Amino acid sequence: MPEQYSTNARAALLALVLANRDMLNTELVKDHKVRLSPAERDRLNAAGLLKSSTNVRPYVHRITDEGIGWCMTDLVRSELPSRSGPQARQQLDLLRRLVLFLRRRGLLAEALRSGYLESLIRGVYAELSVGTQDWIRLARLRPKLNGAGKDEVDAVLVEMAKTNTVHLAPDSNRKVLTHADHDAAIRVGGEDKHLIVIEES
Repeated sequence: MPEQYSTNARAALLALVLANRDMLNTELVKDHKVRLSPAERDRLNAAGLLKSSTNVRPYVHRITDEGIGWCMTDLVRSELPSRSGPQARQQLDLLRRLVLFLRRRGLLAEALRSGYLESLIRGVYAELSVGTQDWIRLARLRPKLNGAGKDEVDAVLVEMAKTNTVHLAPDSNRKVLTHADHDAAIRVGGEDKHLIVIEES
């Protein structure tokens, strides 16, 4: 049985598993309604489940591989509060089976990343763009995707482009293309695309 932590601490770890990236403490509070106390934070860090950068403000948290493993074990073995209704119990049972199935087949990490990468691409695009519907170089976007592989990113970009709210285009001025631009390009329809624009939803 994994060591027990407060509901708050467990919620923080799960939020970080789903985000799969560094998260500001303020984001944890605002977007996930989780307030980690100093004692909870220090305990998770001491156990090696969390790495918190407290030398910057706001603090930045990152879940470790050990933390992800702890969360998956906790999901499988934890019990709901006695007052929980039948629906919550069935949902937990379903979740346990899914986690065990994916873990046995070595697909758990991939499952956790799916969907997340598109959200990350959209977030990085918003961070890099100056105005609405600003064309951004893939060479600027790719390095900020937490080490995601080129093939993995390309597959997500192609799916995003099918929505007709995400557009990929070549740079018409070939003379300005750098090695980074060529390396970051995605080949679609026999043509290298170097730029992306995401329409506001």
